[in-house]
Formats: sequence, structure tokens, C-alpha cells
Amino acid sequence: MEREARSGARPSPPVPTRLREENEAGPGRQTARMRRVERNILALAQVCGAPLGLNRREFLETSCGLAAAFIALNAVFGPLFAVEAAEAADPDVSAARSLRLADQLVFDVQTHFVSPTFSSPGMLALREAAKHWNPDLRGDATLEDVRFESYFREVFLESDTALAVLSNAPSDEPGGWFLTNEEALAARATIEKRVGSRRLQAHAVFTPGRPGWLEDLERCIALRPDGWKGYTVGSPFAASRWPWRLDDEKLVYPAYERMVKAGITTVAIHKGLLPSGYRTSMADTWEYGNVDDVPRAARDWPQIRFVIYHSAIRSGGIPPAEDRRIFEETGYIPWVSDLARIPEKHGVTNVYAELGSVFAATAVSDPRYCAGILGTLVQGLGEDRVVWGTDSVWYGSPRWQIDAFRRLEIPGDLQGKFGYRPLGPADGPLKGKILAGNAAAVYPFAADALRGDRLQSLREAHGARKP
Repeated sequence: MEREARSGARPSPPVPTRLREENEAGPGRQTARMRRVERNILALAQVCGAPLGLNRREFLETSCGLAAAFIALNAVFGPLFAVEAAEAADPDVSAARSLRLADQLVFDVQTHFVSPTFSSPGMLALREAAKHWNPDLRGDATLEDVRFESYFREVFLESDTALAVLSNAPSDEPGGWFLTNEEALAARATIEKRVGSRRLQAHAVFTPGRPGWLEDLERCIALRPDGWKGYTVGSPFAASRWPWRLDDEKLVYPAYERMVKAGITTVAIHKGLLPSGYRTSMADTWEYGNVDDVPRAARDWPQIRFVIYHSAIRSGGIPPAEDRRIFEETGYIPWVSDLARIPEKHGVTNVYAELGSVFAATAVSDPRYCAGILGTLVQGLGEDRVVWGTDSVWYGSPRWQIDAFRRLEIPGDLQGKFGYRPLGPADGPLKGKILAGNAAAVYPFAADALRGDRLQSLREAHGARKP
């Protein structure tokens, strides 16, 4: 404690204990239960760190500290995360677990960074909020923290992520795009050159209704993106002049024709994850974020895989209390359940759910609700159509998210009440499919090429340089 005080360092939990949405100011929201989790984590850090000669901050930066966080979550929310007390007390035990899972493939299909020319500080709000729980994020956040080098370090060197898809977002203002499509696809080549294999795939954003949008799509086809990304709300954080529907025959179907002809048939669609105050700030566009346009488009275009990003969770951040109450009574989760019911109701098999942000926000604010989301998606869409994503690099390294997913299990009472199947062990078949197997069907890659590349040696060199 004395060394901790002298350093002036504030101990930071290794998992989030408060959440802030993209357009929110301040340090983020924290429920009473999240405050209890934070207190429990800091108490465990003192108890478990002292015998190891570590102050609380030092302890929380270790794998033992991460295990302690899941013990603290279980103490508040119930035993949802598979973790043993010995993992928090004995570095050899936590290291043995990490080693056992080291070869498990992780394919993150939603990652981000911003262009060197991107100048809006708005996305830094998430990095500032993340400093409350990620000890690696120190000092004032700058745009360099969300540019390429930080992205490569935090996603590929400081987590178990083996493959990733670089995604993007449009804006009504030209300078508001995270990246141009050309920049996103160039990053794919940069990482391939750096590591020696195609570890990164990339979307091209398509923007129905905007001037020249079909011509832009044709230009992107020539660059051979690995898939497409669209925002039916027009722009993710504010009102847009160009919202659209997936099932608009006149406007959008000509784009599908071009995609199918080009053989680029994965279409990722941002749905849900609406910002706080969306009924006012996006009064005329927010309803384009629901999934009522998915069934007809999927039925009319069976050649296309429609991957619904964020699993269409209606709101970002901490789930509203009323939504959690309704779920516990009925199993219904706004927009997520609507998405999961599409295959049975409409007879389609080409609709997928992606977990970016929806998993991160709910795993730490209400892991029962998080488990219910996973159970609902697997039950409705099928075990082959749920894919892993983290929305990194906005929050720093996805390391904690990967560990949380590996440990999470659906409580027995929810399994019995709503018919959910268990998620199973960290290295079991279902979690393996969600973490990578299903994504491999959507974004094919050459597995053999990964085995001889330089990623592992880059990770080892990076680890040796870390203080």
C-alpha cells in the first residue's frame, strides 16, 4: 500500500466497473452492484497481492488479478464465471490455465482504429472511460491511442486474438469517417507484410442513398474487400440524412446484385446499440436500427450472409432495469430476441449475430442478462451463426473480454426456464465455434499460413520489452 501511494497510481480493476456510452460525458455510469464488484476486486487485490509482494495496482495487472475480478463478479452476481480461488492466489495456477488455452483460435470480427487524418476527439470518451478499469491505459487519452500502432499492439500483441476484421463507420460529414475504404484495405496489406500472413481482413462501407454511392461500391469491388459494412441508420451516433432499409428493392437490391456478381457476399450490418437519448437525437432515424427489414432481404438474397453487428441490442451501455425485469419474467430481450426468431419465423439460414459491445457491456453490468443474450442467440439462430467481436480498440486490449467469455456459463435456472443449452467449458465445441469456427465460415482464411508467420515471435518480443 505504501509503495502504491508513493507511486501516485490509482488501482484500476482489470474488468469494467463503470460504463459510458459514446455520446455521454463524465466518468461513466455505475450501478450499486458494479460498485460492490469494484470494492471486492480492490479488497481481493490487497489480500492476494500482499503474499506475492505486490501492491494492489501491480497485482491487478497480472493474470491472478484478472481471476480475482471474476471471483468478485461471482460474489455479487452469483457463480456465472468459472474461476477457482487458487487462480487469484497462485501465479503458477493462473499461468497453467493460460497455457492450456494458448492454442485456442480467437477470430475477432469487429475491430476499429482511426485514420491519421481523423481529428474528432469524440471517440476518446470511450478511452477515458476505459481508464477506470484498464490499468494499461494511462495518462490523458489522445488520438494516437486509437490509431494503427496502438490497434496492432492491443489487439494482436496483448490479447489472444489471432485474426481480426477491420470495420469502419460512415458519417454525414466527410471528415467524420473513421477510415476511408482505401485506408481500411491498405491496413490489411500492412499487417500481412508485418506478420507474414493474412491475419487481418477488412470491410468496405457501402452507403445507400448518398450521392455517387453505387459508383463508390464499384470502385471498392476492384479493391476486393472481404465483406461489406452498412449502417441502416445512416450514421451511428447522430441523425443522418441517409437512413435506409435492407429490403428496399429499388435502392439497395442493385447493390446486392453487384456484390453477388463480384463474389463478395458477406454483408455486416450495424443494428441497435443506439446512443443515450436516441429518441431525441435520432428522432427520425433510430427505428431504422431495428431488425424488421432483415427477414425479407435474407429471404430474397440467400446467396448473401447477413451478419447483424452488436446482435441488434437496442441500447448501448448498462441494460435498462425494465428490460432486465422483462427478460427475467419472459425471456424477451428487445431486438435481440426479434433477431433470434427470424430463422424459425421466416425460414432463412443466412442470418448471423455478432457480439461486439453487447457482450462487453452486459458481462460486467448484469452477467445473467449477458448469459440470456447468448442463450437466446444460440437457441434461435443456431450454434453455427453466432460470431465473436469486441469493438476494440476503443476500450483497449480485448484480453479481458476473451477471458470473460471463456469463463461464462448460463445459470441452470435460466437453462431450465427458457430452454437454453449450456455454453460449456472454455475449450469446448460451442465456445470454440463462437470464438473462431463460425467466423471462419463467414470470413474464410488460410489456417496453414498462420502457423509459420511472425506473430508469436512479435508477441514474445513485445512481452520482453514491457516493464
